[in-house]
Amino acid sequence: MVEESRERLLKKNVYYENCPGCKVELYKESQRGLPIRDLFFVWIIVLSNALPISSLFPFLYFMIRDFNIAKKQEDISLYGGFVGSSFMLGRALTSVYWGIVADRYGRKPVIIIGTISVVIFNTLFGLSVNFWMAIVTRFLLGSLNGLLGPIKAYASEVFRDEYQALGVSTVSTAWGIGLIVGPAIGGYLAQPAEKHPNIFSKNSLFGRFPYFLPCLCISLIAMGVTIVTIWLPETLHKHNENSGSSADSKEALKTASYLSNTNKTNQKPEVEKISKKSLLRNWPLMSSILVYCVFSLHNMAYTEIFSLWATSPRNLGGLSYTSENVGQVLAISGFGLLVFQSFLYPPMERMFGVIMTARIAGVLSIPLLTSYPYIALLSGFSLSLLINLASLTKNVLSTSITTGMFLLQNRAVDQGQRGAANGISMTLMSLFKALGPAAGGAILSWAQRRQDASILPGDQIVFFILNVIEAIGVLMTFKLFLRAA
Repeated sequence: MVEESRERLLKKNVYYENCPGCKVELYKESQRGLPIRDLFFVWIIVLSNALPISSLFPFLYFMIRDFNIAKKQEDISLYGGFVGSSFMLGRALTSVYWGIVADRYGRKPVIIIGTISVVIFNTLFGLSVNFWMAIVTRFLLGSLNGLLGPIKAYASEVFRDEYQALGVSTVSTAWGIGLIVGPAIGGYLAQPAEKHPNIFSKNSLFGRFPYFLPCLCISLIAMGVTIVTIWLPETLHKHNENSGSSADSKEALKTASYLSNTNKTNQKPEVEKISKKSLLRNWPLMSSILVYCVFSLHNMAYTEIFSLWATSPRNLGGLSYTSENVGQVLAISGFGLLVFQSFLYPPMERMFGVIMTARIAGVLSIPLLTSYPYIALLSGFSLSLLINLASLTKNVLSTSITTGMFLLQNRAVDQGQRGAANGISMTLMSLFKALGPAAGGAILSWAQRRQDASILPGDQIVFFILNVIEAIGVLMTFKLFLRAA
């Protein structure tokens, strides 16, 4: 089987024995069936990266309160916003750098450094004794955790063509699930001495550091993922003068061993021809990144608004949900999203294409969001049923769009520039995502003060503004702006 795979690979490309990227290509040629192992690698790496980002939100308010830095109660959210944005700021400043490192030295080293940074700085964040320690540890976590761009490139490289959409959608799915599981861990495990005094005393480590337990659990998960990544195959092609080419000798592949063939061949490798077109002038790339940023702004604003809106009292247009109710809705959405991305998105992408799938998802999101204020008028089982269906559908549509943009970005560049391209994408996306929660919270706060307005009263104006952003994103998916490679 391996010999036949080498023969097929030689007919397509130049093959280099000591190149890790060529070894992955050989592995892909011999692969049959669903690539479960590679999907598992991608899934757990992205999940471990998403958990520390979202886990702090359930307890951030109380953490800032305990630091005693806010002079007024109204200022707690302001300082909490600084802590939340410090991660995104750090990631925005270093994403391009980590992308370049991934293109030069490989995806695997950047991924391992990223998971190690979670182990160290997420643990230190849980041990923060003041506001500035929390700011610094979150900023360093964002700065050193540059794996999200390279893992997207990795997911587009390690799978055969027929599984590429599934691999990239796994990134989106794991990220979405991480943003659901993370708040659950933070909400249930924070302040254990107060919630479970019979188990945790106030003088214990978890009593003196009430927000350390959820951070420790996530850091232990990241440590396990770091160990697993030792077996992660490198996908970057490294063709240098020390790598022997077997392109002109099929017989050598049949008679020599996998490693010794490099030493026996005397032929110099051909120089790999990789287009070094300026990324900023690559319009298929930049247009897909800009569309991705607009939808990211929308998604982050929606995520912030949904949680605040659902827990707001009825007289302010909310659902009067508890944190447990919101967690249940998000958990159901996450499970449904996993099923959709695993089994339904790949055939949809093959049937309609990436851009058309994203466009349809954007159009369907508009009437769906318009229905939210009217769903809030219901109660009991009908409210629970419809809000769960609406949340599930909204997450499925949003992830269909972001997955499509991931695919377009990675198809718009050669492998040698894929890490840097994803770095640019992560930088711009981080800036837009930093704006989303702040803008969403401000808009909801303003809307709740205008319940009796004659035009779009209360939360209707909130979802109208979200729809405007969504409509702008949909318009940007047409050929006049978005160009596929």
